[in-house]
Amino acid sequence: MSEKVIIRVKDVMTPDFDLVDGMDTVADVLKKSIHPESKCFIVDTRHENDEYGIVLLSDIAKKVLARDKSAERVNIYEIMSKPVISVDPEMDIRYCARLFENFGIGRAPVVDNRKVVGIVGYTDIVLHGIRDRLL
Repeated sequence: MSEKVIIRVKDVMTPDFDLVDGMDTVADVLKKSIHPESKCFIVDTRHENDEYGIVLLSDIAKKVLARDKSAERVNIYEIMSKPVISVDPEMDIRYCARLFENFGIGRAPVVDNRKVVGIVGYTDIVLHGIRDRLL
């Protein structure tokens, strides 16, 4: 009987992401973005008792563009979701997918020892967690 291989979040996550300040404007963040393929920005903590936030590109489309607001006048903290639901790098991707489904999210920061170490989304789970194992 073969043992089931556990695929961990750390095996499929994207280690590249943009960590931004909540006081930055949307325009500044978009100009400085190095990893737009992550489709989100992680909002850094302000102090040791603070939590991370997240801004998805869809948040910018819905809360800035669709409402005809100026990207130069809207700060990231105004449109972020905080606290963000995060996942542990050691989590089994099956549980990660269930967590996403239960909370209606499609991506989350991967947090290890209170530091963001990557981003994981459905695309990572399916393409790198399942498809790559089949090929």
